[in-house]
Amino acid sequence: MASGNLFGQSLKTVSYQDGSQKLNGLVTSNAGKKLPGVLILPAWKGIDEEAKTAALELQKQGYIAFIADIYGEGKIPTNSEEAAKSSGYYKKNYSEYQKRISLALEQLKKNGAIADKTVVIGYCFGGTGALESARGNLPVAGVVSIHGSLGRDQSRKNEKLNAKILVENPADDKGVTPDDYSNLIKEMNDGNADWQIITYAHSKHTFTDPKSPDYNETMAKRAWNHTLLFLKEILK
Repeated sequence: MASGNLFGQSLKTVSYQDGSQKLNGLVTSNAGKKLPGVLILPAWKGIDEEAKTAALELQKQGYIAFIADIYGEGKIPTNSEEAAKSSGYYKKNYSEYQKRISLALEQLKKNGAIADKTVVIGYCFGGTGALESARGNLPVAGVVSIHGSLGRDQSRKNEKLNAKILVENPADDKGVTPDDYSNLIKEMNDGNADWQIITYAHSKHTFTDPKSPDYNETMAKRAWNHTLLFLKEILK
């Protein structure tokens, strides 16, 4: 399933705009049908194999999946240093991140997703975006943050959170501090959210990515099954 040829056959490029910036997302081949939809926010280097694999798996489960292009054509990071700089910009300028997510959601719905049956899932930087989707009260039923950064600027006020929230947190993620964890719980409780956090033992940051040295196959499979259970509960 990881072959480039299969991806080429199963995922179609969808070009859209944010002002003058061209964005190039990917949609599954069941686009156009009236089905629940899942927006996938990729990790910090942009659309990658993990996001594409997730999209194809979600199509098998009966969802239209759309992979967002957050950075835009000509601005995709080519190394970790560039990725850190680009993702850091959107984490700091979170309203711009929320806008790019909103634009991708519009494309998901234009491609057939039922408007009130959509969820955002994200990996790493995209996991942060999933939480920002909830914080921005974007029109989604739920969000799934998969090894996303849980911290945020504490000068921001805690607001009501309408989306159901699932956080899949690797126990040994050095990027998540105890304060990040407790502050997120307080934020979700203050927002009266329907939330859950699942923590995966013996798992470092990118534990779900088969190409990562952090990959934990057992925990990655469990996390994916938890994602599917969450989607089934609120979308079907």
